[in-house]
Amino acid sequence: MNQSHKIALVTGAARGIGLAIANALLRDGHDVIGVDIDAKGIVNTARRVNANQAPHLPQFVPMVADIAEAAAVTQLFAAVAAQFGGLDVLVNNAGTCFMNDFVDISPDEFHKQMAINFDSAFYCCQQAIPLLLKRQTSAPGIKKIINISSNGAYNFEVFDPAHYRASKAALDTLTKHLARRYAREGIAINSIAPAMTRTDLFDVVPPDVLERALSAMPRGKPIEPAEIANWVAFLASPVGDCSSGNVIILNQGRDVR
Repeated sequence: MNQSHKIALVTGAARGIGLAIANALLRDGHDVIGVDIDAKGIVNTARRVNANQAPHLPQFVPMVADIAEAAAVTQLFAAVAAQFGGLDVLVNNAGTCFMNDFVDISPDEFHKQMAINFDSAFYCCQQAIPLLLKRQTSAPGIKKIINISSNGAYNFEVFDPAHYRASKAALDTLTKHLARRYAREGIAINSIAPAMTRTDLFDVVPPDVLERALSAMPRGKPIEPAEIANWVAFLASPVGDCSSGNVIILNQGRDVR
């Protein structure tokens, strides 16, 4: 690793939005630790990405963890600390959406939804903040946490399951709490809340629900992962140093009335 590179950790980085974010951060000079529960997927992604990166350029480092489990997150960040010594950027991107109406959500599904979308980010922030603070010693500057939330926490005209909405709203509240708590310690924390985005979830959303969601988008098409990734890169850059505690909604102006 080049000691002059910034170090970013992106969860859910094997594909989709997470991979787009990793590529954007690599482009901007970050070494990227890509974390995913899919061991084969994250290793194959790292192989493909690094094939296009010369040895002196930033690299994609794959790590495998089930970040919905607190013990696994502790082990993950211990490995990060041992290998890198600190972090400059954490991107909590990992998430999913279980498509059930409220009365059909089982206790097990509710806990899984919250664990994947919220608990994982909570645990990662707990473990990352000491590494962000430690990194300031060798690489001074504002450190960043960027949480990938959802417009579904705020827009109720398009169907999103109740537990999904709750998990993302909780994530945004965590963002605001941590932004206030760590402002004077040089950590800027923001959420990005996109509306309908082209991801693998298109394959699990019922066709009629997907059609209604797309028709509600002002441009009649979804947001692309690269568009979200560019906002993450913006916040991770020095230009984003003055932004903290914000929920940045990306929805093509859908909620303007």
